[in-house]
Amino acid sequence: MDRSTNLDIEELKMTREQYILATQQNNLPRAENAQLYPVGIYGWRKRCLYFFVLLLLVTMIVNLAMTIWILKVMNFTVDGMGNLRVTKKGIRLEGISEFLLPLYVKEIHSRKDSPLVLQSDRNVTVNARNHMGQLTGQLTVGADAVEAQCKRFEVRASEDGRVLFSADEDGITIGAEKLKVTGTEGAVFGHSVETPHIRAEPSQDLRLESPTRSLIMEAPRGVQVSAAAGDFKAACRKELHLQSTEGEIFLNADTIRLGNLPTGSPSSSSPSPSHSRQTVHELCVCPNGKLYLSPAGAGSTCQSSSNICLWS
Repeated sequence: MDRSTNLDIEELKMTREQYILATQQNNLPRAENAQLYPVGIYGWRKRCLYFFVLLLLVTMIVNLAMTIWILKVMNFTVDGMGNLRVTKKGIRLEGISEFLLPLYVKEIHSRKDSPLVLQSDRNVTVNARNHMGQLTGQLTVGADAVEAQCKRFEVRASEDGRVLFSADEDGITIGAEKLKVTGTEGAVFGHSVETPHIRAEPSQDLRLESPTRSLIMEAPRGVQVSAAAGDFKAACRKELHLQSTEGEIFLNADTIRLGNLPTGSPSSSSPSPSHSRQTVHELCVCPNGKLYLSPAGAGSTCQSSSNICLWS
């Protein structure tokens, strides 16, 4: 047993000595003629790398300078850009602005102390479309005219919202309390006019005139013309007709005068009045309805002066 133990100890010593010798051999300096390889980038590669790094640095500086210049010129702030401000209620734009492309907004309004002005070199067009994109209304303000294209056009009062003017395919309605035409030529109507009342302004005359044709006023239940504080005159160049197909013509006045009636002269066989100047005449009627005067006598003198009926 002692012999085997001694052999094991000797083997351990030999193994230890071999390990020490192997370690010392690895730590021995290399031979002088061993080849060395440099580590890194040298030569033209190194110069190209420095050139690209320098170019990148210059580009970054230029971009940073341009960005700062744009922010300064455009006046970028936390609230917006220039005259454009982003608020909780929307976008606020101050000053004069130009839109080169279509503008789609829900509501446009100006400040309380300034008006809203829409200006264009050609025209200003406002379009309204439905959910399918079809055009339902259009308002165009041009150099020659203002055009509105819609199913119904209305102008309402600002106080109570009542309709002052409306137009559609069926007709035009004017809801104002007074329609005033201030033109020197008055109002021209191409067709009939239906109204319950025509009245002139206070202290002004009302005149209905047709320069080249006739003036007709018709009503199924009557036409009434009255002058409460003045005269009523009807004048014409040729004939004035008063006609009633079923009723009568009633003249009611304190004095009725018929001027410029022709005076018939008595025939030679009829006795003439004794006085030289006749002041009283008799009103006579021809068979065709013509009126004439005949000198009054003791009896009727119409028969003796009826020769005037032959001239009519």
